[in-house]
Parts: sequence; structure tokens; C-alpha cells
Amino acid sequence: MRNRNYLALCTRVGFAARGLLYIVLGLLVLNSGRIEGPDGVLRYLGSGFGKWLLVLMIVGFVGYGLWRLGDALFGTEHPGGDKKSLAERVGAGASALIHLFLAWQAVKLMTEAGRASGGSSASEQAEMILDLPAGQLLLGAIALGLGIAGAMQLVKAVKCTFLADLDLRAQDDWVKWLGRAGYGARGIVFLLAAWFLLDAALSGQSQDAAGIEQILAWLASPMNLVVAAGLFLFGVYSLVEARYRRIHLPDIDRWAAEVRR
Repeated sequence: MRNRNYLALCTRVGFAARGLLYIVLGLLVLNSGRIEGPDGVLRYLGSGFGKWLLVLMIVGFVGYGLWRLGDALFGTEHPGGDKKSLAERVGAGASALIHLFLAWQAVKLMTEAGRASGGSSASEQAEMILDLPAGQLLLGAIALGLGIAGAMQLVKAVKCTFLADLDLRAQDDWVKWLGRAGYGARGIVFLLAAWFLLDAALSGQSQDAAGIEQILAWLASPMNLVVAAGLFLFGVYSLVEARYRRIHLPDIDRWAAEVRR
């Protein structure tokens, strides 16, 4: 039970860390026109507020990643074997990998005294995948998964299904519109990232891939500002989730026992 409480707390810290990441990313664009990806935001936070903040974000990202991994493996948030639940679990697995990767990036920034870490840009990651056997096929599959995730984000924005995961005290109209704007912006970013990644897979050229920073730079004004504002609002919504999200956890003790056996 104690392990479950710790994981729940770390998951909430993870929601807050994700919120801070998106808030700073959006503010940098809106206030100064400075475009950064998640790794750049982590570097900015580490240099501006110190390593203690990165430590908290590492704890949060690891906790959030393990929680999402538990959903992917055990269906704690999305039980059942129907297509919708399976798609949600696949998305949870992808989210787990992303946030564990963010934790790893933050660790590298701490150990390298805030210097930029290599292999973090979208093109560098795409190049690593293309170097693998059947790399183009694998990159195309990732692009397809990212596109599906983007479409699901837009569906959430339209149908407001995200409200069902919140405590009733947080289901006010202003929270609904925070979520709609945030999920809408994320859906656009995911779909564009999937498009660029598919282009890289078809051409075999890793430089055709694009992350958040390249996408925001590619979008014409004022669309880039609108998307940046949406990402900022998603960050604020993530802070609401940190407090009011219903969190279902896997049985950690039983999971550990299965692994040991």
C-alpha cells in the first residue's frame, strides 16, 4: 500500500512537471519569440532555477512514466479488450516512453552541468531509428502511431472526454475550455510531427523529421502563436490534473512479486 501511495504522489508530481514544461515552452514563444523543444525547456529551467527543480521533474517524469506504463501493461486506467481501450493503452505506452526519456534528458543535463546533450533532436532520434534493420518501416510505424495519438487528442478536445478523469470539483467550464484548447494544440502538433516523420521514413532522410520547436518555427504567424498559447493552456490544465486527476494504480507489490518469480 505504501508503494502505491508513493507512486500516486510521484504521478501527481509528474502532472505538475509536465504542466511546468508546457507553460514555460508556451511563455518563451509568446513573450520573446524564443522557440524551444522539451530538452531546451529543461535546460532553461535547470540554468534558471537550479538543479533542485530538475530533481523534482525527474521524480515526476519517472513516476508519471511508470504510471502510464502500468496502464499500458495492466489496463489500470483503460481496462477491457475492445479496440478503444487497446488504442488508449498503446498511447499510454508511448507516453510512458516519452516521459521516461524526458527524465533521462534531465539526468543528463544535471550530470553534464547543464550542457546540451546530444541525440535529443527529432532528426537525431530519427537517424538512430533509420540506422536499425528495417528502420524506414519502423519509423513509418512510429509516424502512424503518432498520427493516431494526434487524432485522439483532437477527439478529446471536441468531446471533452478528459473531464471524466477529473474529480467532480474540477469539472467547471473554465477547466473544460483549458482542456479543449490544450488538447487541440497538442493534437495539431502531434499530427504535424507524424507528417514530418512519415516524410522522413519515406525519403530515408532523418533531417525531414521535426519536433515541437521545428513545428512552431514552420507554422506561419499567427498560427504558431495560437498553437503556443494552446500548449501554454495545456500546461495550466496539467496543473489542474496534478490536483484533481483520478489515479488508478496497478498492484505494485504483486507486480514486483511476478517479476521476482
